Amino acid sequence: MFELPTNKEYLIGPASLAILSTILMLFGLGPHLDFDRNAIADGEIWRILSGQFTHSNWYHLMLNLLGILFIWLLHAEYTTLRKYWLNVLFLGLFTGLMILLFSLNIVVYTGLSGLLHGLIVWGALEDIKRKLTTGYLLFIGVWAKVCWEQYAGASTDVAKLIDSRVAIEAHLFGAVGGVVLAVIYLFYKTKKPA
Repeated sequence: MFELPTNKEYLIGPASLAILSTILMLFGLGPHLDFDRNAIADGEIWRILSGQFTHSNWYHLMLNLLGILFIWLLHAEYTTLRKYWLNVLFLGLFTGLMILLFSLNIVVYTGLSGLLHGLIVWGALEDIKRKLTTGYLLFIGVWAKVCWEQYAGASTDVAKLIDSRVAIEAHLFGAVGGVVLAVIYLFYKTKKPA
């Protein structure tokens, strides 16, 4: 029987991420926090990370909140509150830096989708470490989606819904970040004294 991961330790991380993103939207803080290449060049380097938590509109936020919920259902038991936020901050920073360095066509970026792709990939690899077949399916599924987007482009329906370009590059960078995160944990575990 499937049990929801309702332990407080599993709930606080995803709930706090959802609340943070909602508050930023509610108070219209996007213009001050969005990833904005020009503002970053002018010294507002916090936007590399903070833009991951802002959204173009309420539909965009709702899609990302559903992503948070989905990941919580799949992989909540793999993290503590501290580990959850370390993962979120690492993946948000990784995605933002990759966009800054390698996607010069992106001037403004908002949303959690890049780091959410990273969380899904990292969770799938955790499943695989535990010999769960679903981990392989999820890992392959996410990479198939990311590769398809790189080939065919973003969904025009989603772009209309969120009133913004879908940054498929962020999905790719986030997924790569999820693999990097898993390797970092693996390296840390092997170097940790017994």
